Amino acid sequence: MRNLHLKFSQTTLFFLLLCSSQIFPQEGKTTVNQSPKFEELLNEKRKVNSTLAINDGYKIQIFSGSSTDCKKQLNDFKKEYKELDGTIVFSSPQYKVYIGPFRSRLHAEGTLNKIKDKYPTSLLIKP
Repeated sequence: MRNLHLKFSQTTLFFLLLCSSQIFPQEGKTTVNQSPKFEELLNEKRKVNSTLAINDGYKIQIFSGSSTDCKKQLNDFKKEYKELDGTIVFSSPQYKVYIGPFRSRLHAEGTLNKIKDKYPTSLLIKP
């Protein structure tokens, strides 16, 4: 019985070695065919991402209220201050008009002082 078990093990080992000599790892090279427009799209995406800074820097909140009131306030603001960028953000339960972003607090405070006469309820925030 023991001898039979030993012969079976040896035979199995022999076949495994014989089969493993026929197995080779994968060899080859992978080539990626990529459209040149894909690289252009990636570059455009990088440009857009670098300009989108939602939570970066300081902002000035000039108004909060309903959607229609915010749109009216933002349009009025853009007519008077064309050099400043403004957005409307929904923050439950109402909409808010933000101006900015400003990279430094000093620049944001200077702009706040400039618009404080027209928008007395405006305040400086860092989202």
